[in-house]
This record gives sequence, structure tokens and C-alpha cells, in this order.
Amino acid sequence: MSTQPKIELLTCDLIARILDEAFQLLQAPGIKVQSEQARQLLITAGAQCEQDVVRIPEGIVRGALSSVPETFQLYDRDGNAKVAYGGDSVHFDPGSSGVHILDPETLKHRPSESADLIDLVKLTEQLPQFAAQSTAVVCNEIPKQIGDLYRLFQVLLYSKKPVVTGSFSIRTLGTMIDMLAIFAGGRNALAEKPQAVFDVCPTPPLIWSEFGAENLIALARAGVPAQMVSMPLAGAAAPVTLLGAVVQHAAECLSGITIHQLANPGAPIVWGGAPAIFDMRSGTTPMGAMETAMIDAAYAQVGKSLNLPTHAYLGASDSKLVDAQAGMESSMTALVGALAGINMISGAGMLDFLACQSLEKLVIDAEGIAMTDRLLQGIQLRTQTLALELFAGINFKGDFLRQKATRQFFQQEQWLPSNVIDRKSIRAWEEEGSRDAFTRARSRVRDLLASYERPALDETKIKDLVQFVQTTAKSLGVDSLPRL
Repeated sequence: MSTQPKIELLTCDLIARILDEAFQLLQAPGIKVQSEQARQLLITAGAQCEQDVVRIPEGIVRGALSSVPETFQLYDRDGNAKVAYGGDSVHFDPGSSGVHILDPETLKHRPSESADLIDLVKLTEQLPQFAAQSTAVVCNEIPKQIGDLYRLFQVLLYSKKPVVTGSFSIRTLGTMIDMLAIFAGGRNALAEKPQAVFDVCPTPPLIWSEFGAENLIALARAGVPAQMVSMPLAGAAAPVTLLGAVVQHAAECLSGITIHQLANPGAPIVWGGAPAIFDMRSGTTPMGAMETAMIDAAYAQVGKSLNLPTHAYLGASDSKLVDAQAGMESSMTALVGALAGINMISGAGMLDFLACQSLEKLVIDAEGIAMTDRLLQGIQLRTQTLALELFAGINFKGDFLRQKATRQFFQQEQWLPSNVIDRKSIRAWEEEGSRDAFTRARSRVRDLLASYERPALDETKIKDLVQFVQTTAKSLGVDSLPRL
């Protein structure tokens, strides 16, 4: 037996105060809800509304919380459960919606395109550290009216893993759900075995836009999991104190859950976010800051106190290159998220305040995630005694390498990294070209892309998907898709 190590930043009393103040914010000043449909759901339930500001009583919110599933699964394209949301399960996926890619030749950031997304999908498909795919970058050459569905299209063509994604409009949200339903066997089957979770973002402070609120409603009614991504910016679009930002996060998520559950009680939804502190010197939003990770760990602890599935944006860096800063920020924040027991941690591969993706960083981050996973497994009892039997016959000699137990247990006790991590002697390192981590990561990227084989997918469903996307694109004014 082993114990999963944990980090908790809040006392029970602090959690109670956070929730109490969040419930007070829902009454005064209330929540600005810019969707008429969402306002009507709240008013019918007993909330008060003045223009577009809704005051939501605690009782309505508590009722909504009572119907949220404590756990749910995401499934792959074959219908196998792959991601467990709820409890202290920890999974990772690449960061989403970067607009740039790091060119490994020039070390410049350039606009990301479809080929970059496909490469990221191929890497993620082969890296077991990632339980899910993401729609990792924006394809800048694709017309905006199909930009969101086209990203999901590429993931579905090249991967079987579940997907963390999001839509850019209500109209395309329905299309994206229908795309997933092709593989699931219809919308009802998709609700039974969801293959994706959709990010939905409130606007700080305390605003649900028309698009955000109606996204919640549509996902709830489709039975497809919604993942709230509340983004309090401590010191700018949220209180400067970490606790104040956590209170704002709680109020935004509680109001979102209420809208969502009023639309369809029992639909799955995730207590998630991408908060940050506001850097007072540079005017930026550092995702790699320890204080950002502390906000995430704290709000996750609040969500867990309500028995809700959790998500956070961690494991990213504000560095512009894959350098020592990138490694430090990414590994430290990913580790905080894992120790907080956050169910899905997004952000791997990302640089420059979530604006840029890097294939090389993605494979380096995978090694860090493997180390984190090893920590979460804890120290386990492998033998009847802790050590006594392993000293039998040693006779004061360092001959443990010869023992059967060493051969039996070393792969369970130790994570064996890929060649991205250098553990050779300095002589061996010099003989292999004295390569740094970025150079080794470039080699790993090339090897993985060269070895990629598209997973066995139902060709009839692929054909149906292509035809459906082509027809949808034409209806949105896009006459032809880029060549696949």
C-alpha cells in the first residue's frame, strides 16, 4: 500500500469563508449574465434580475451543486474509458489554443498552421504521459468561421485519445458535438460515453457573456462535459490577494454551475480555470509564477470540498525559448497541480503566456510529467520485509545488482526516461556530440514523427466525418477545405 502525496494550502475554516463570501458576491453585486436564455433559467428558479445583473440566492446554487456528478469518464474512439474526472485522479493534456509555434531552426515564434497541429497530435498520440489530446494551436491559415471545428477535425483524423477542446461560436459548438457523435454512434451514445470535454470561459470579473452562458446551456442539454475555465487576474481583473482571486473564481464557477444545472440537472461539469497574477513590472500574466500555481491549488481544494471534478492550467512557461526558465516554471507548477490532486492539468508544451506551442517542449514536459506520476505513486512495499531479506548473503559487499529482487523490481521502482534526459557519463555525453536538452528533444520529435502510424479508425466513420465537415464548411461560406 502507498499513500498519494498531497498539498493543501487552505484550512477547512478558510474554505468555508471563501464559499461564504462567494455566495455573498452572487447576491451583491450579483453576476452580469448577458444571455437572455440564461437569465430566464435563473429567474424561473427564483433569482432576481435588474437589466442583465442577476442576484442568485444561495439555496438555488446549493440545489444546482447537489445534481452535479462527482465523477465521470472520458472515452477514446473505441469506447474505452481513458480519463477519470473526480477524486484525486491526475491526468495531463497539452495546452490549448496557442496562436504561434516555436520554429526549432530559427528559434522564432511564427503563426501556427494545420501542419503544426497535426504534428502536435501525432506526438501526443504516442506519448503515454498525455491521457488526452487538445486542440493545441489555432490554424491561422484556416478561415475563422470554421477554425474551431477544423482543429477538432484534425484531432479526430489522427488520434484515438479523448479530447480537451472548445468552440468559438454557438453554431459551431453544435457541429463539433455532431462530429464526435459520428464516432460514438449518435448524440445519445456520446452523452453516455463522452469523448471530449469543452472549455467554457466566464469573463472576469463576475460576467457570463452571451456566448459563454449559452455554451453552458447547449453542452448541458447535449450531456457533453463542460469545463469551466475561470480566469481571475489577481491585481488587474481580480483582487490582488490570492484569497480574493480564489473567492472570485468560486463565485464565477458557482454561477456557471447554476446556469448549467438549471438547463439539465445531472449533466457533467468541471470546476476549472486558468487564473494568473498580474505582473506589476511588465504588465503581463505569468502562467509560470508560483503564485499562479497557488491560486490553482487553492481553488481546486475548494472544488474538491464540494465533491466536484477539477481542472487547471499548469505546466506552461512564460519563457520564449525552451530553456532553463521553461523547465523550472513548467515542472514546478505541474508538480503543484499534481500534488493538489487536480484531475486534468493542461499547459504542457506552452511558452509565452500560453501564446506559443513547442513540439520540443512538449516532449521535455512529458518527461517531467512521468517524474510527477512516479511521485504520485508513492513509496510502495515490494517485499515481505522492508530491507532485511535483501541483506541475506550480502556479507558487507555491494552486490545488490546481482539480486533477483533487483531484476524483479527496478522497473517498478524507477522511471526510465527517454533519451531526452541525459544520465550518461560525461565521456559518453561528449562522444555523442555534447548535445543539450533542446537538441535531444529535437531528435526525439523527429523520431516520434517518423514512427507515427495512424491508429486503426473506422474508415466508414472517417469518410462520414470528412463529408460532414465539407458540407458544414460550405454552409459557412468556405467552399473547400485545405488538402489533407
